[in-house]
Amino acid sequence: MKKHVVLISIILFSILFLPLTVFGQEQVDSDAKQELNLAPDSKSAVLIERDTGKMLFDKNMHEQLPPASMTKVMTLLLIMEALDHEKISKDEIIRVSEQAASMGGSQVFLETGEEMSVNDLLKAIAVASANDASVALAERIAGSEKAFVEEMNKKAEALGLENTNFQNSTGLPADDHYSTAYDMAVMAKELLKYESITDYTSIYDDYLRKGEENEFWLVNTNKLIKSYPGADGLKTGYTNEAKYCLTATGEKEGMRVIAVAMGAETTKERNADITKMFDYAFNHFETNNLYDKGEMITSLEFLKAEEASVDAVASESVSTIHRKGEADKNITTSVKLSDNVELPLSKGDQVGELIIKNNGQVLTQTPLVADHDVKKATYITLLKRTMQKMVN
Repeated sequence: MKKHVVLISIILFSILFLPLTVFGQEQVDSDAKQELNLAPDSKSAVLIERDTGKMLFDKNMHEQLPPASMTKVMTLLLIMEALDHEKISKDEIIRVSEQAASMGGSQVFLETGEEMSVNDLLKAIAVASANDASVALAERIAGSEKAFVEEMNKKAEALGLENTNFQNSTGLPADDHYSTAYDMAVMAKELLKYESITDYTSIYDDYLRKGEENEFWLVNTNKLIKSYPGADGLKTGYTNEAKYCLTATGEKEGMRVIAVAMGAETTKERNADITKMFDYAFNHFETNNLYDKGEMITSLEFLKAEEASVDAVASESVSTIHRKGEADKNITTSVKLSDNVELPLSKGDQVGELIIKNNGQVLTQTPLVADHDVKKATYITLLKRTMQKMVN
């Protein structure tokens, strides 16, 4: 629901991309950090609210540990980006390579030469943690898994993740393959910008090749989506070295949180730690939604574009968070537009940022993006505009 409307028009000629903002340690809730032990059985853990990035609890959050199949949070992020940028489509049929079919560990037993849609491969990754499906999509998007892993590491660097390094797209054991609870939470926060991802991660069971001789029953490795109300993702992980891990998300009453637990000895202990973090968040905090993803924040006008203006929209949902019983006070919003905008623009290009403050202190800075492509004006268009001005 709209609570604020910012209407600003300005002539811009070139775009300056602003760096992605990630949450920091200064946002740790002091009570949770000092008094609570919400993840006693995990080596490392973190709890954040998704929209604001506010950290509600942490434990050894920067300790480098093997993430196991939680690696696929980044894999899924790059897949969702490829879908959003129309590099691939959900109904596209992909032919499975010998390399993808040879993947061990969790799999849906793809065969060399088998053809499967992007949608079904995505479902296999999100629900069954399928290594073979992960490699098949990695190869389609980047040409090879090696090239895809390079993109994974570039994305981690762009997100400011200093304690993450990937060697594969699956999370299978490999030297120098590591991450942290903090970094996994940042990746999950970015992945959840693509809100449809939970349509997949919330599936408890489904089928691939339904009705065929090689029909495969998918069962979600994250049992919390069935046992914890509001839980709808994201990704489990286990290897002998990593032990039991989970990057989880859930939503209640409009507030979405992300909880990460790494290095628990059993699934029961891991799930108990995530449950404690979820309970703490939902029992003690609530959010106030200010803008929805895609909501128009301001309009930009152009002199030398085919279209006279373009809407700048919120790149993700924007909220404030407070303890229950404590209302938001003195919340203000402002828009900072990029100094220069260079045409042409593509849908999703950043054109500024929306700044939310409380009593003058910055709470969040959300990128504003173009809601559609904007081309340079042709000579005919410029001529017509000049003639119209002369007539007027």
